[in-house]
Amino acid sequence: MTEFMLLQSDSSVAQLDGIKPNHESGSFQKRGHKMRMLSPEEAEKLAKDLVLVSDFKQQKLEKEAQRNWDLFYKRNSTNFFKDRHWTTREFEELRACREFEDQKLTILEAGCGVGNCLFPLLEEDLNIFAYACDFSPRAVEYVKQNPLYDTQRCKVFQCDLTKDDLLENVPPDSVDVVTLIFVLSAIHPEKMHLVLRNIYKVLKPGKCVLFRDYGLYDHAMLRFKSANKLSENFYVRQDGTRSYFFSDDFLAELFLSVGYEQVVNEYVLRETVNKKEGLSVPRVFLQSKFLKPQRET
Repeated sequence: MTEFMLLQSDSSVAQLDGIKPNHESGSFQKRGHKMRMLSPEEAEKLAKDLVLVSDFKQQKLEKEAQRNWDLFYKRNSTNFFKDRHWTTREFEELRACREFEDQKLTILEAGCGVGNCLFPLLEEDLNIFAYACDFSPRAVEYVKQNPLYDTQRCKVFQCDLTKDDLLENVPPDSVDVVTLIFVLSAIHPEKMHLVLRNIYKVLKPGKCVLFRDYGLYDHAMLRFKSANKLSENFYVRQDGTRSYFFSDDFLAELFLSVGYEQVVNEYVLRETVNKKEGLSVPRVFLQSKFLKPQRET
């Protein structure tokens, strides 16, 4: 079992959830299969959180999901998230996919945003060709306007992964690695299986999806007020974008129901301490690896 780390900086996640990073902060991280334990106050807050957003508003949010993400990128341009520079350790999973050192890999970044992961990755590893897609047409345009955008090394396209067939842009069984990082949480839980099924078609047999997203009882989940709850573990932010918080059991069942095999599926617990303000912020992520099985001979 290969240990791996994925691409999203904690400060970027904190910004998205309204948690202001501080340069005087420290952080402590541990991995494991155990869910974060709630304090009595936190457990009481969640137990009382029974009021859901109305069906009418929920339908409106679903209908306007693309528009809300497009407006997010219009407000923030390319300046919201920091570039995700991979360390040697973070490259380990890509190296493990290679049968020989200079093998050219094909990857798919599902939910590429404005390229904060894509461009550092292409700069670091010259033997990668990347497909990349995003829900937001505006985000895709920002990628194409980047001076580093090179059609010889990447193909970027707009895609609603719940309904647009990836095979229109990516050949079947052609991708060595799919990264699904802080993407699935933005999709309605009833449609998540459609994304995984879509990705399955372009992934080579025996190759993997690398997943990282919000874990159950993350600090961002506990900050939501009752008026923002859509369903169990699913919330809406003030700007209309939505976020689901995953348990390891839910995620495993989701992937396995589509036909993947589980390799790694564990919580990453990170405590961020703001020394100046005397605050301790518990962050919880789920970090996983799922495999498309080899074909039977």
